Amino acid sequence: MAWTAVMKAKTCSLPLRAPHCRRALRFKARDDSSESSAAVELLCRLRMRVFFLVVMLYVVGFLLCAGGVSILMHPAAAPGSVYRSPELFKKLWPEMQLDNSSGVDLNAVWKHGRRLKQWKPCTNSSLEHTGSAAPSGYLIVDANGGLNQQRSSICNAVALAGLLNAILIIPQFHFHNIWMDPSKFGDIYDEDHFIRTLDGHVWVVRRLPETVMERFGNNISNIPNLKVKAWVPISYYLNEASPVLREQGVIRISPFANRLAIETPPDIQSLRCLANYKALRFSVPIVTIAKKLVERMVEKSSNNGGKYVAVHLRFEEDMVAFSCCVYGGGMTEKFEMDSARQRGWREKFKQRGHCSSPGLKRMNGKCPLTPLEVGMMLRGMGFNNNTPVYLASGKIYKADRNLATLLQLFPLLQTKESLATPEELAPFQGYSSRLAALDYTVCLYSEVFVTTQGGNFPHFMMGHRRFLYNGHAKTIKPDKQKLAVLLHDTSISWKVFKEEMETMLRESNRKGVMFRKSKQSIYAYPSPDCTCHQDLIDSTSLPTYLNH
Repeated sequence: MAWTAVMKAKTCSLPLRAPHCRRALRFKARDDSSESSAAVELLCRLRMRVFFLVVMLYVVGFLLCAGGVSILMHPAAAPGSVYRSPELFKKLWPEMQLDNSSGVDLNAVWKHGRRLKQWKPCTNSSLEHTGSAAPSGYLIVDANGGLNQQRSSICNAVALAGLLNAILIIPQFHFHNIWMDPSKFGDIYDEDHFIRTLDGHVWVVRRLPETVMERFGNNISNIPNLKVKAWVPISYYLNEASPVLREQGVIRISPFANRLAIETPPDIQSLRCLANYKALRFSVPIVTIAKKLVERMVEKSSNNGGKYVAVHLRFEEDMVAFSCCVYGGGMTEKFEMDSARQRGWREKFKQRGHCSSPGLKRMNGKCPLTPLEVGMMLRGMGFNNNTPVYLASGKIYKADRNLATLLQLFPLLQTKESLATPEELAPFQGYSSRLAALDYTVCLYSEVFVTTQGGNFPHFMMGHRRFLYNGHAKTIKPDKQKLAVLLHDTSISWKVFKEEMETMLRESNRKGVMFRKSKQSIYAYPSPDCTCHQDLIDSTSLPTYLNH
């Protein structure tokens, strides 16, 4: 009996049996009168308190664990990894409206006093035919990509023809299902001017002679195609391609984009410069409309001395899809982007890793800036709502929604569609490269050019502007990694944001004048290689460059 009572008393030490302590106390008091009932009751009360404490700790621990799991499942977003620009704009807009009294003077944006002092002289030998008097054969290349990637291929083809002492056939343009432009060389560039300018430097003809075509069944595709890796040195062409050219009398390289090394001898670099800045002039139809667009943009900028800002905006559907970045559109956006990727690149983006980590892409500055982000950046730099802005772009993704805030920030916004009549643009519709050529020309003559995404357009534009404007690119190239972090921070004040943007503008100004370094493109950094051609274009006279 005593043993049973002791066992029941021990049950008080088990939290789940705590409610039975009183019964055990009464049992023990009757059976063992030697123990003090008061002491035992005090002990049980203490144990009951421990029981309830254990229960509370268990509940709190469960909640903490559940919260920890939630944090693991929904971690705090890393700075710059999420598109929060609309939230930030909504917060800062009242302050931005109050801060519009003064703005950047477009006549004094670029304050860098340094000028290029090293002008490499042109020598007759660098621009004459290289090699023997008789050509070695014919060179055929396929220029692939968009307008400026094709431009790169053409300039490199001129350089390669000079290197191999070959006759260059007017390059063919490869049709791509992204650009969907069937334009030929003569639709974009003035063929006669191209051939005439290169005369005495590189042989250029429009097509292969009939006798050569007959050897290959009158089908150019039957001509053996050299599969050339990207950026191959000139030694490859001299050792591998040249013997084939001399033996067969013709070689074909398709595709040809980026198939010649950046570093080449000075005489070959001179041919690249000659092709890019002198021989390649847009066709008469393009020049005619482009000149009107520039003149109308200057007229609409009369309150700013005819100066305007040009923004190259890459926010077309295919660009957004290719970037794999996320812009807060939920499942609708995901479906549209998946469909665009499938149309443009088939199975490529289904491979592992192609569209992973969109947040990391944004943090690394790889995401295209939206119209809203460009507008906020420019207002932060001090450009007020009286600044005339030209927008160079294709069809903007969700244009009605995404352009609304940019128009709100810059009411004087213009595009080629707003500057030209539908009748004037009709011959260019459906030809992306011809439309891009119009944008290129208007951007070239802006006082400020803004690049928002990498690519061949800003690459060539910055170099062309350096060539025209005494070595200064006059280009805003934002630090997109820094910008992503700033636009992510919805607690940032307008004052702090503006200070950061003004610093970014000063940095663009500082980097505007730069000499080409080893491994840098001659098309983006024309000095000192191309400066010997400065006399070929009068940069102070728009009609001189545009008129025939």
